Amino acid sequence: MTRALSNDLRERVVEAVGAGESCRPVASRFGVAVSSVVKWSQRYRATGSVAPGKMGGHRKRVLEPHRAFIVERISQTSDLTLHRLKDELAARGVMISHNAGCS
Repeated sequence: MTRALSNDLRERVVEAVGAGESCRPVASRFGVAVSSVVKWSQRYRATGSVAPGKMGGHRKRVLEPHRAFIVERISQTSDLTLHRLKDELAARGVMISHNAGCS
């Protein structure tokens, strides 16, 4: 995923559109996509800001509710493998891959 472009660039683009230029020439002049010009202008009209929204999403930690069980199993069985732990969790209805983390 790419980084958000600077607010300075966004402001100059929105200012040019606000001054009456159409989106295509503005996009060409500033080297951005026409869709970006449209979205930034819409965001500015709706919120008064050109700042980007949050990028990315938030993933729920699947193993967090099972932390106590996992810690207990690790302390009880010194030779417990990730694959065996995964199978034990599957028996409890928790479907994960062997590379899922609990951090």
